[in-house]
Amino acid sequence: MADKSNASRKRARWRPQRGQFQGPVVRRDDQVQSTTTDQRLLQGRRGEDWVHSDPWRVFRIQAEVVEGFGTLAPLGPAVTLFGSARTSVDHPAYEDARRLGEAFAKEGYAVITGGGPGIMEAANLGASEAGGTSVGLGIELPFEQGLNAHVNLGINFRYFFVRKLMFLKYAQGFVVLRGGMGTFDELFEALTLVQTGKMTRFPIVLFGSEYWGGLVGWLTETVAAENCISPKDLTLFHVVDDVDQAVAIIREHGNQHGARV
Repeated sequence: MADKSNASRKRARWRPQRGQFQGPVVRRDDQVQSTTTDQRLLQGRRGEDWVHSDPWRVFRIQAEVVEGFGTLAPLGPAVTLFGSARTSVDHPAYEDARRLGEAFAKEGYAVITGGGPGIMEAANLGASEAGGTSVGLGIELPFEQGLNAHVNLGINFRYFFVRKLMFLKYAQGFVVLRGGMGTFDELFEALTLVQTGKMTRFPIVLFGSEYWGGLVGWLTETVAAENCISPKDLTLFHVVDDVDQAVAIIREHGNQHGARV
């Protein structure tokens, strides 16, 4: 009971550091810009100015990649957990994510999340409480955000695609909990990379059969049935409800392919 009470107090004290984060830059009040770096990058051509401005963006992108590689390369074995920022502390999935973060940390894995609230906060909390490396990869958004207080190694990115590269490059597997558009994006990008052979030997675990059952049913009964994917593509992921089983899938896969912790 004491441990749970301490965890509750720890969560209750958390207040995110508010502001607009642009990589290492923090903007607040009248310094907050009306558009994000990604928006400006993707807004398309505007006259001929893009010829002169876009090449310079390469240096900023390069700097983020170098910073990410330099910071995360020493991590060792790691697992990335995805899930909704909107999940409340009292939702059962929050406790699932906390237990997953704790279990992976105890197995010697660094736990990587997007560094925000909800599922991400819970996984970082579990990893931190277990004495593990709790990683948060934040992103510049058009609204206020900040890394949660349970991250002990954090990076803020300007560009989504650089951040997603870091999620993929330094993880030995993904565990995906309940989530929305961002979670779906990350899940299907990982599935596509494995399906096309761009990434090999990469386990993907969907945690929560009740939540993911509808998606899996649609993939099976509609997408595969209409020959838009092959039946073997349905074996690219595992659906589980048990924390120990999720950890075992990642651990077994790592042992088979020389990624022991």
